[in-house]
Amino acid sequence: MDRRILVVDDSEVIRQQLSTRLARPDRRIQVAHDGTTALEMLTEGDFSLVIVDFRLPGINGLDLIREIHNRDLPVTPILMTGYASIPTVVDAMRLGAYDFIEKPLEINRLEIMVEKALEDRLIQDEVRDLRRGVLERYSYHNLLGQSATMREVFAKVARVASSPCTVLVTGETGTGKELVSQALHYNDKTRTGPMIAVNCAALPEPLLESEFFGHERGAFTGADRLRKGRFEMANGGTLLLDEIGSVPLGMQAKLLRVLQDGRFERVGGGEMIQSDCRIVAATNENLGAAVRAGTFREDLYYRLNVVSIVLPPLREHMDDLPLLVDHFLNSLAKRGYPSKTIAREALSRLGRYDWPGNVRELEHTIEQVVVTTLGDVILAENIPPHITSTREEPFTIEFDPTRPLQAITDELTERIEREYLFRVLERYNGRIAPTAAHCQLSRRSISEKLRRYGIDKADFKPRSPRRAVVVKSA
Repeated sequence: MDRRILVVDDSEVIRQQLSTRLARPDRRIQVAHDGTTALEMLTEGDFSLVIVDFRLPGINGLDLIREIHNRDLPVTPILMTGYASIPTVVDAMRLGAYDFIEKPLEINRLEIMVEKALEDRLIQDEVRDLRRGVLERYSYHNLLGQSATMREVFAKVARVASSPCTVLVTGETGTGKELVSQALHYNDKTRTGPMIAVNCAALPEPLLESEFFGHERGAFTGADRLRKGRFEMANGGTLLLDEIGSVPLGMQAKLLRVLQDGRFERVGGGEMIQSDCRIVAATNENLGAAVRAGTFREDLYYRLNVVSIVLPPLREHMDDLPLLVDHFLNSLAKRGYPSKTIAREALSRLGRYDWPGNVRELEHTIEQVVVTTLGDVILAENIPPHITSTREEPFTIEFDPTRPLQAITDELTERIEREYLFRVLERYNGRIAPTAAHCQLSRRSISEKLRRYGIDKADFKPRSPRRAVVVKSA
């Protein structure tokens, strides 16, 4: 793979010297005489390394490195300077410079520096490509997951995205129902209109009709102008009816009529309006149970439930947790939060929690620990105390793998048998007969094991209380 190097210096002699000395069959050297030109080349091209002089016309070398850092350009800078000072060097290194070299240049030293910087850049590029590949492989329009359950969700979204059918998205709070709705809309090539969302649970019943269908001027007190409703605004696009289960029965009947033919009237109006919008409904309730309870219309339920997409709670696809954690850490770093990694023990602790708030709770927890953790690595003790284990600790055994298998097996068997016998003897106060019955072994076998392990059954017998001695006074 060719590596492109950009040399930035206002001296033609130095540009020519470095172009000649750094040339290799697997390298392409380009030059720029000022910082502004260099920045344009770095923005438009794909460079691995930029060797930049500190003093340049226009943008100086330090400012160029700062722009590389601010724009997150995948290139490694090396600073050349004849005016080295500690603050300059510190600033350059803080902004991502690989190293610096003083003028007049020691070319041999620079060649070694360039070789090492290119090796480091290659690793960074591989990590970047791998991360991008992971996201492409395990994501679908901001939905993330590598588990079989989430892959089924991705496949279903892809199959129905360009279909005009109504979709019902169900799942617990925080599982990503709105993300699924967005994926359906933005992957629907037949739709040119916007995606409009309305939270049905956030509006009181008197305002729902106006929110859905709009109102004419003077329709009611305070209606001082015409207002379009969400159905009209979503014409040609997608309308997300979030928390559909909270819509009152009276409004459910009006919704049903609109879903049947796409026609409605504004509140206070007589003109029939037609809206061609795709309906996606979302809820964390069991609408089937609501139908049986009489709180949700059966005909509306079947009208909404043409295609059903069920999002699993996070506790049912915990193998996606490391991928989600890594995604949240990288997203926070891009937003200006401190860049962090997470220790295996901390990740293990996260994996033993049930996450009642699902992916949303996990995202908020990661943001909290990134802000509150002082070091670069998130440790188990940095996890908030309420994230306690609700799952069994994974079974682990410490042993020396250099020893023979039979020796390890014998030792572990002895440790397990000893602990087991201790617990059963305590339960039966050291009595052999019930201990043997519990273990489903003969009394002779139990006695032999006690002898082999040096266990005294008398240690488990209850101690008789000593009688108090009464001393009579004379």
